[in-house]
Amino acid sequence: MQRLVILGATGSIGQSTLKVVAEHPERFEVLALTAQRSVNAMLALCRTYKPRYAVMSDPAAASELQRQLQQSHSPTEVLAGEQALQQLAAHPDADLVMAAIVGSAGLLPTLAAVQAGKSVLLANKEALVMAGGLFMQQVRQHQARLLPIDSEHNAIFQCLPAALQQAVVHQQLPADSLGQYRISKLLLTASGGPFLQKPLTEFQQITPAQAVAHPNWSMGQKISVDSATMMNKGLEFIEAHWLFQCPVDQIEVVIHPQSVIHSMVQYQDGSVIAQLGQPDMCTPIAYAMAYPERISTAVPALDFSQLGALSFCPAEPERFPNLYLAIEACRAGQAATTALNAANEVAVAAFLAGQLNFVDIAAVNAEVLSLLASQQVDELASILALDEEARSNATQIVKRLQP
Repeated sequence: MQRLVILGATGSIGQSTLKVVAEHPERFEVLALTAQRSVNAMLALCRTYKPRYAVMSDPAAASELQRQLQQSHSPTEVLAGEQALQQLAAHPDADLVMAAIVGSAGLLPTLAAVQAGKSVLLANKEALVMAGGLFMQQVRQHQARLLPIDSEHNAIFQCLPAALQQAVVHQQLPADSLGQYRISKLLLTASGGPFLQKPLTEFQQITPAQAVAHPNWSMGQKISVDSATMMNKGLEFIEAHWLFQCPVDQIEVVIHPQSVIHSMVQYQDGSVIAQLGQPDMCTPIAYAMAYPERISTAVPALDFSQLGALSFCPAEPERFPNLYLAIEACRAGQAATTALNAANEVAVAAFLAGQLNFVDIAAVNAEVLSLLASQQVDELASILALDEEARSNATQIVKRLQP
């Protein structure tokens, strides 16, 4: 029986994780659930899964959750605040920590889990985008285990030789590990989002409702907008660079609208190994939770007789400038990726609030990148300081660009 902490339990990844838990009660027990302020959703989860702890980042939400749980005589202990998140992520009784808090807010609790030597199921790509070198050094130092949850990185992981998988899990990758295993390239697939065929002349009129309507995946608002701009793929590019210790020139993004092939590994003999499946996050989550075993899920297998055509195309720079900003930032180094992530969070929030045009998300990101990419950051304090500086700059640029 493995005890599980889910950071971000009410989001789409948290919900999919709990589906896997419900299918395998003999293997997994929920130790703690965390959320920001979704009291009703958390109340329902506490009643169903009866965790020992529930954490709400927002103190007022925690008080309300506690009040309602006490009325039903629930044994769940309610905690509040960011410090509680970190304490639960590092709890001595936790075996697995699902890191599924969206954005920069997930960095410190995920890092706390790593520093406690936990098995970390990494769905928070921003942890690597903001602090990749530091994060991986901490994985090695504290002998944590790191398993990728993003469907693309999980797919690449599944396509690697078993010995290389183990090296990724423990971040004990030798120099030129891909070359040693005769791997020439990692191929990240991207759906292209809802605007793959939309005329560029109409991008100025794109609304938040249109941007969050992803054709294949059910996701939260922020990640759905990132998918529409393909910043999400840019962040995944940076994550792949750190996770697999892969040079920038050996990662390629390929648009695949059907989202059936989740990513691929190209070998030097010309072979390409791909991982295929339904666009359902329960598959990569179950694989990571039970690794190195495989366990069943309710996700139906692909029916190839009904599948139809699988198509591919390159990502146009003029359609997806955010993707190329992220690749540029990955080349430039840690300060660039930290600043870009912070700017993008501000810009996307402004777009969702009706304070910024869709096309200006990339404009904000590009300007912040040009201002801050050359800074030196090599420790957590300087990374967090740069994150704040980038947010401040982005906020001022948003005000200037408001429609």
